[in-house]
Amino acid sequence: MLIVTGYIHVDPQEVPHFLAELKDLAIVTRRRPGNISYDAAIDDPAAGRLLIAERWTGQEALSAHLDAEETKAFVARWQGSLRGDVRKFDASNERGLLE
Repeated sequence: MLIVTGYIHVDPQEVPHFLAELKDLAIVTRRRPGNISYDAAIDDPAAGRLLIAERWTGQEALSAHLDAEETKAFVARWQGSLRGDVRKFDASNERGLLE
């Protein structure tokens, strides 16, 4: 499994518009083969900082998502208006929090 997580920063005034478009992308993304979860949350609205959290079954599924037309269009619309530090991690031995 791959975990993708980190922060994205957008202009605070653009947060509602960004989230609306991200919500549309999330609906499509969650249906993609290999997607386990795809979420974002506002961490600091005044700073326009959002927390990103995704889980994928593997690199093939993540690559298919990144190559999808909807993802490319979203990135093209926002790439000049955001900055971020989002990383991917290999994960194994998943278990419940209290296990």
